[in-house]
Parts: sequence; structure tokens; C-alpha cells
Amino acid sequence: MAKTFTIQDFFSRFPDDAACLDHLMKVRYGELQTCPKCGKHGRFARLSKALAYSCPWCGHHIHPMVGTPFERSSTPLQKWFYAMYMFTTTRNGVAAKEIQRQLGVTYKTAWRIGHELRKYMALVDGDDVLGGPGRPIVEVDEAFIGGKDKAGHDDKTVVLGMVERKGDVLTRVVPDRKGATVIRMIRKYVREGARLSTDEGREFMDLKSWGYYHEAVNHIKKEWVRGETHTNTIESFWAALKRGINATHIWVSAKHLQKYLSEFEFRHNLRRQPHLMFDLLLVGFSRP
Repeated sequence: MAKTFTIQDFFSRFPDDAACLDHLMKVRYGELQTCPKCGKHGRFARLSKALAYSCPWCGHHIHPMVGTPFERSSTPLQKWFYAMYMFTTTRNGVAAKEIQRQLGVTYKTAWRIGHELRKYMALVDGDDVLGGPGRPIVEVDEAFIGGKDKAGHDDKTVVLGMVERKGDVLTRVVPDRKGATVIRMIRKYVREGARLSTDEGREFMDLKSWGYYHEAVNHIKKEWVRGETHTNTIESFWAALKRGINATHIWVSAKHLQKYLSEFEFRHNLRRQPHLMFDLLLVGFSRP
């Protein structure tokens, strides 16, 4: 496929619900299937009155939408596919109101579509462990997202971000900034022996005792870079995330923040191959 995927390309590939269902059947079960009931191998036939395919010998049905975000949805499948197209061709995210406007669905339906796709993007992206001996430096930093300062109480949500230079980013909502909390999360997602670059935060002070090679820059003293030590990569990700949230969504609740983080992670981790984002979502449905 070309390195651009236009709206004309989308409607050429998926002109209607039938084309979408055929594609879903193909990527989940293949061109030819072995019937789980009779054991015979061949091409299942599309049923005219159901979103299913039938074994030509025994009549057993396969429902390709089962186990996907589209299961039990009354929204046409092409609209789901188009929402996936929207999510993979934007830089700053897609608001529920925009989904509602473009798909012609209710706001409630648009909101559900957005959240189901964000959960699915997180599943496809996965959580690869970062860094390790011989691998690039991993930058670790915190960000404070959302919330409103009421009566002097800052209720922003704390997010820990870890990014391997020239590699993937991984973010997690954390309950606090305590050293024990932060280090527990780092140990879960960064290999022992990795080189870590952080700011001067106290929560990072004990990283060397856990087997990491740790260096920090002192932002308080306006030290931003010292040799290979800096946090510019993760801070660039924070800037893109906050720009997307503030410009597109205006506000995101702490309850659903991790889903939005996963959406931005997905796009960041495929930033060098944006033309593959849509197809990766299409082939990512696991077979039941």
C-alpha cells in the first residue's frame, strides 16, 4: 500500500458493510476454514440474512464479529471501520462530538465507539518491556494531566512515562509520586541493567540500588542536557499528549485517562509507519 491512506482509498476498499464483514472474516479466519464441527476444510459461504458464514457441508456458522469491539453493536460495521480510519489518520485524537458528526450517530454511541477503539488500540500496541543492557537510554518522567484546582487543592492525575530513545513509549496512571510507587512501575516495565535518564526528582534517587545505570539533569538549576543525559524525548511526548487533550477533548476524567494515554502511545509507537496503523488494527483481532 502507498504511504498515504486517503479517504478515497478507504471507501474503495470498504464501500459497504458486506465488504467490511468479508475483510473481517478473511483476517480472522483466512480464505479457507476448517469447520470446528465437522472437521472438513473449505470456503465458508456468506449468509444473506445474518452477519455470519456457513460451512458448506454441515451448516455450522462462524460469526466474525464475535470477540471484537463490534460484537452486539447495532452500528453499521462500515461506520466502525471509518471510526478506526479517523483514529489512525489524526495527530491530536478524535473527540466524541466529531465521531457523532461524521458518522451520524448519537453522542452516546459516538462516545462508546471512541472508548472501545481506545481499549482496542492499547491491546494491539501491547506493553513491550523497555531498555536493557546494550539498548538505548530510557527516559522516565512524570506529567500531571486534567483536574481542576478547587479551593487551592490540585487534583490533577499523575502519569508516569517511560520512553526508549528512537523506540516505544509506555505510560501509566499512578496514584502518587512516592519513590516506592514510581520505582515499582519502572521495575515492571524497564529491564534491569538499563540506562535511565530522569530529572532530579527525589522519587528517582534509589534507581541505582535496583540495578539501573541512572543519571539525572537538574531542571531546578536550569540544566536541560548533560552529554547523553536529558528528558527531551519524553517531554516531547507530553507536549503532544497535552496538546491533543487540550485542543481536542478539552478535559479528560481520571477514570478514563489511561484509555486516552493508550491511544497516543499507539500513534507515537507507529510514528515512522503511519500508513500501517489502520491495517494493524484490522489484523489485530484475535481469533476466538
